[in-house]
Amino acid sequence: MSELALRSDEAPNSPMRIALLGYRSNPFSGGQGIYLKYMSSALAEAGHEVDVISGEPYPDLDPRVRLVKLPGLNLYEANNHVTALRPRHLRSMTDTFEWLSMLTGGFPEPYTFGRRLQRHFQALQRSGTRYDIVHDNQSLSYGALALQQQGLPLVTTIHHPITWDRDIALTHAENWQERLLIRRWHNFLNMQTRVARRLQWVVTVSERSRQDICAAFDISPKQVHVVYNGVDTQAFRPEPDIARNPWQLITTASADQPLKGTQHLIPAFSQLCRQFPKLRLTFIGQPKPGGPTERLIDQLGVRERIVFMHGISADEMRALYAGSAVAVIPSEYEGFGLPAAEAMACGTPVVSTDGGALPEVVGEAGLVVPAGSPNALASAIGELLQDPARRAELGRRGRGRIEKNFSWSQAASQMTALYQQVRT
Repeated sequence: MSELALRSDEAPNSPMRIALLGYRSNPFSGGQGIYLKYMSSALAEAGHEVDVISGEPYPDLDPRVRLVKLPGLNLYEANNHVTALRPRHLRSMTDTFEWLSMLTGGFPEPYTFGRRLQRHFQALQRSGTRYDIVHDNQSLSYGALALQQQGLPLVTTIHHPITWDRDIALTHAENWQERLLIRRWHNFLNMQTRVARRLQWVVTVSERSRQDICAAFDISPKQVHVVYNGVDTQAFRPEPDIARNPWQLITTASADQPLKGTQHLIPAFSQLCRQFPKLRLTFIGQPKPGGPTERLIDQLGVRERIVFMHGISADEMRALYAGSAVAVIPSEYEGFGLPAAEAMACGTPVVSTDGGALPEVVGEAGLVVPAGSPNALASAIGELLQDPARRAELGRRGRGRIEKNFSWSQAASQMTALYQQVRT
C-alpha cells in the first residue's frame, strides 16, 4: 500500500464548521450516502460542527450531524417519470429542466443540485451564516464551482472518474441504440470534466483513483490528495458464534452494471457448480427483471442456486458474511472497493479481481485475479473452497488489515489536515 498523502498526526485540533454536500445520498446502497454518513460522523467525533446538505434520497446521519435538505424531484425513485411532474414544478426552471432531462434519458441530478446549492448559499450569505470548509461529495457541479469562485474554501471528493462507468458500459452494450442511451445518460460528464479542471483542492479514496482522475480530467497529480475510506468495524466484525457454510459464496454488487463484473461471476459460478454440487451464491443486490443478469442466470441454468437479497440491515449483512465461506468481488473497476473491505472486516476470506483500486484494499489478505476472467475467478474460488485452513488464515489477515489501515477516525484526521491546508 502506498503512503497516504497526509499523515494523521498532521491534523490540528482546532474545530471547524463544515458543510458536506451530497446531490444524492442513499443511506443503504451506493457509496455516496455511506461516505457522507461515516465521514460526517467521524468529523463530528473529532470535535467539528458538521452540516450535511443533501438532495434526495437523504442520508442516515449521526445525531450530532445536522441534515439540511435540498429537495429535488427524486425522479430516479419515481415509478413513472412522465406523471411525476406537478404544476408547482413548472414555476421552477430547475425542476422543469430536471424533469425534461430525465424524460429524454439524461441524469440531471448533479447539475440541478448545483443550481439549488447556489440559491441556498446566497440565502446563507444574506443571513450571515459562514462555513470554514465546504466539502462537495462528487457532484462536480457548476453550482459547487461557483462557491469556489466566490472565495469559499471548497474541497471536492472524486471517488473515481465516472468515465470508467460509461466506457465499460459502452463496451458491453449490445447495439447502437443502447450505446446512444448510455451516452445520453452520462452527458453530465461534460460538466464534471469542465469543473474538475478548475478545482483547486481535490481528494480521492485511493492511489489508483488519483491516477485515473488525473488522466480522465487532465489535471495535475499535485491537485489530488489521497484519503482512504474507512470501514465501520463495529457494524462489520467477525461473528464466531455463526458457523460458516463451506459451500456458501457471497457477493455484493449492482447486479446489472457491467462495471461490477456480474457478467463474469455468473459463468464462474456455473463452472464451480459442476465441481461442487452443494455450492450456493447469496447475491446482495437486485437485478432488473428480465435484464442481462437474469437472462445469463437462466441461460446457464443456475437460478435455483442463487438467492438475491436487497434492502437488508448492517446486522443482516454481517450475519450473511459470517455464514459464508468466501466473498467474491468480481468488479471490472472500483475506485476503492467497499464491499471487499466490509467482507474483510467480517473476517470472511476474499477473492477479488485486480480492477481499479481493489489490490490496494485487499493486499495480501485475499486472492487477487485478473479482471474480466471467469476462469480465473472460478480457479481462485475453487482453490479456497478446498482449503479450509487457508480460508481461515485469509479471514484473520483481512480483519487485521482493515483495523490497521482503514478506519474512519484516520480518514477524518487526514481530512482535517487537508482542510487546514485549504484555509491557510
